[in-house]
Amino acid sequence: MRLKHSLLLLGLIAPVLALGSASAPGQEAAPAGSPEPAEAVRSYEVSIPDTGDEALDGALRRASALENLRDSVTVDADGLIARAIGEAGNIRDALRSEGYYAGSGRVTLAGEAPDAAGLAQRLAAMPGPVPVVVTVERGPQYTYAPALLVADPPGASLADAGDAILPAGEPARAAPVIDTQNRLVSNLKDSGHPFAAVGRRVVVDHDTRRMEVTYRVTPGPVAQFGTPTVSGQEQVDDRLLANVVRPLAGRTYSQAEIDKTRRDLVALGVFSTVRARAADRLDAAGTLPVSFTVAERARHSIGFGAAYETRYGPTLSTFWEHRNLFGGAERLRVEAEANRLGTSGNTDDTGGKLSANLRQPWFLGSNQTLVYDIAVLRERLDAYDRDAFTASVLLERPITEKLTISAGPLGEVSRVTQDDITTNYQLLGALGQVRWEDVDSLLNPSRGLRITALASPIYNFTDADLFTRTRLQASTYLDLSSDKGSILALRGVVGSILGAEIGGVPPDKRFYAGGGGSVRGYDYQSIGPRTRGDQPRGGLSLVEASIELRQRIRGPIGMAAFVDAGSVGTDVTPEFGNMKYGAGLGIRYDTAIGPLRADVGIPLNKERGDSAFGLYVGIGQAF
Repeated sequence: MRLKHSLLLLGLIAPVLALGSASAPGQEAAPAGSPEPAEAVRSYEVSIPDTGDEALDGALRRASALENLRDSVTVDADGLIARAIGEAGNIRDALRSEGYYAGSGRVTLAGEAPDAAGLAQRLAAMPGPVPVVVTVERGPQYTYAPALLVADPPGASLADAGDAILPAGEPARAAPVIDTQNRLVSNLKDSGHPFAAVGRRVVVDHDTRRMEVTYRVTPGPVAQFGTPTVSGQEQVDDRLLANVVRPLAGRTYSQAEIDKTRRDLVALGVFSTVRARAADRLDAAGTLPVSFTVAERARHSIGFGAAYETRYGPTLSTFWEHRNLFGGAERLRVEAEANRLGTSGNTDDTGGKLSANLRQPWFLGSNQTLVYDIAVLRERLDAYDRDAFTASVLLERPITEKLTISAGPLGEVSRVTQDDITTNYQLLGALGQVRWEDVDSLLNPSRGLRITALASPIYNFTDADLFTRTRLQASTYLDLSSDKGSILALRGVVGSILGAEIGGVPPDKRFYAGGGGSVRGYDYQSIGPRTRGDQPRGGLSLVEASIELRQRIRGPIGMAAFVDAGSVGTDVTPEFGNMKYGAGLGIRYDTAIGPLRADVGIPLNKERGDSAFGLYVGIGQAF
């Protein structure tokens, strides 16, 4: 005679936390008729055997209430007995989760069965911890029979369910049965079936030692989205929100499409929460209604920042932001900065910047942003002094979730002094930029890749020169420990100015290297050619590289070790013969707004006039 039994759905769930009876911790009920419970806490030691199957050993330990509650929930002698009695069910669940349906287990307390008469008194009187021994007979491991897919209703197409099916002959573990069911549902929903459902029936045949799994698949209809709705907005223009969600209408159902539209709403920057919900039935037109519920953020914000370099002193900055200026999620940000504070006894060396930036999202009703930027600058650097007014208008457009392009005109009127020669410049140009962003965190990435490439042709009316500034920067992040504890960060930069001699390029548009974010250990802009007055002259080419190991020490505290390198050349082709190297150590402290950073860099091949070291303090990683 063949012996089979069916398992309910719950019977297949892998035992992660099957922790005995439902009694309160430390108060497990003793078997009927047992003596009055002893009140003293009863310590014990648990011995769980190695079965020869590593996966089963792990399942037994995860399911063991005796092991998992030993230190966290104290018991008396009666409670220990109750815990041992409940352990039999935990062992059974662990065995079945790994395919051992004929296996068994038992527990002894000081060599006796848990239901032995008078055991509680003997355990309470024992000196030292009670020895608890778990014995497991795993038996043969059952395997999967060929799984079956049954359409509901009969005749319904299962093509969109895919080929996610259990491998016949493999060990009959519980988790793959559930995973397969979930994949079938996911495949159907990704193929446009919003109401897809999959049930399962599992039969274990003890004669053949096989598990027979039947999945009943209900695909439901393929549906297209109806016109989405947005609710909850108070001061944001309804027309803007209609533009954001409108592309969803008419598309085949996909959770990924809903998530993308939700991210587009979040990216407006005016909502604290955005919730999405698809209806549980089609509407009268045969489309699937979907709605978004939003909650608006405060319209204004203010913030402050600070940085420090040893030679140039502190930099202080502040900003004020309006997140919904005209009702269309326009973001106006006004920033002010003062730098080189305290480097001399007066303000001659102090620089600063006052700027305003306005971002207009979904410009012309499409997913693109028009960015207006104006700034007044005062720079007092070792390389040059500069007073300037700049303006630009850029159109940013995401091509994919990771790829963004931007382009637009820019202009500048400036007065620049280098080596005691002052020149007035009028510049008109354009900027084109491509950005690839695929990292797991914008503030503190642990994996992924960032690439930014730009080209900026600029006409210099003062010298009647046209030159093009090009720059490519890439950084990547490797999680060496797989838990974000050890991160290897790499950065590379290459730049070139084409079309003009160095004298036809304003000093502030040339390339420089050195300082925080470049080659640490060297003064800001100090690497490269020098003028007759021994000031940094800048160059027509740039190459930089950095390698940094970021190691978490404990909690939010971490350290970093780094090596930077950089070179600036007078030719348009990057030069590697005069590379400067810096190395050092840093401390990191993680916060909600990014890591606080303090780095000490030492120049490895310094020249006359170079500082012995550089100290850099700021918010955010160096790159």
